[in-house]
Amino acid sequence: MLPPAVHKPKLGISACLMGAEVRFNGGHKESHLCTRALTEYFEFVTACPEVAIGLGIPREPIRLVGDAQNPQAVGTVNRELNVTEALADYGLQMAEELGDICGYIFMQKSPSCGLERVKVYTEKGAPVDGGGRGIYAQAFCERHPNLPVEEDGRLNDPVLRENFITRVFAYAAWQDLLKAGITRRALTEFHSRYKYQLMANDPVQYKALGNLLGNMGRSDPNEIAPQYFSDLMAALKKPATRRTHTNVLQHLSGYLKQTLSAPDKQEVQQLITQYHQGIVPLIVPLTLLKHHFRQHPDPYVALQVYMQPHPENLSLRNAI
Repeated sequence: MLPPAVHKPKLGISACLMGAEVRFNGGHKESHLCTRALTEYFEFVTACPEVAIGLGIPREPIRLVGDAQNPQAVGTVNRELNVTEALADYGLQMAEELGDICGYIFMQKSPSCGLERVKVYTEKGAPVDGGGRGIYAQAFCERHPNLPVEEDGRLNDPVLRENFITRVFAYAAWQDLLKAGITRRALTEFHSRYKYQLMANDPVQYKALGNLLGNMGRSDPNEIAPQYFSDLMAALKKPATRRTHTNVLQHLSGYLKQTLSAPDKQEVQQLITQYHQGIVPLIVPLTLLKHHFRQHPDPYVALQVYMQPHPENLSLRNAI
């Protein structure tokens, strides 16, 4: 009997990153990470805002001009061409249409899609310090403040890549919880499953979220849920470090102290130390711990998202 089909979380993505030839010069910026590695696990929904608002292929490039916080998107040659409002409106439209996505991968440095440090110029053509955010991306993200978003270039960093995918699956799990219905028990169990993942990302926020739920009392859980989710996603956005991962690994090894032999305990501690020192990646001590938990199952550990927050075959913990 085949296992039930697991629905793939939907990800929004800049169309050029999926190989669509929609850039201003008629080219693309295919991301092999997205088109090869991630397509097995995610359903991609593509968008190219510049083409969507009627700019042709190829087309005159646009640039951001003016105040970095509120720039205008204008033509690089024809300064009368101003597509700021059109891009912002399309961002709001897509934010409405893509209500079921669990993350978005944007094209970096793009005046429409870039998330940060996009070049902004003064009226006289000098670059503005720090840059800004693409017009479409700004409008879209304002409507979905908790949505995991990232730029394609930053996903080449293994720590940021693992962090982003972890957040996408957390977002998807929360959407499933909303569909099933928010109850006090459902909220508490969700938080319990994310205990060690949160401890790795943001130990302080883990305690704060626990206090938030602890003070729920007889109040309506639907009133607390939005605040909980917002704080959860903010906590998960903080990349875990070797120090915080090491702390979690030590906590997990504590569940085995009554069952492992002295040599086995020593081996676990040695690998955790080697991970902490940067000698081996996270996957090494974690694989050994998983092996021991298969021999000595613990029901609480078995529920922990931290043990496998994303598909194993993506190998996201092999390089962190």
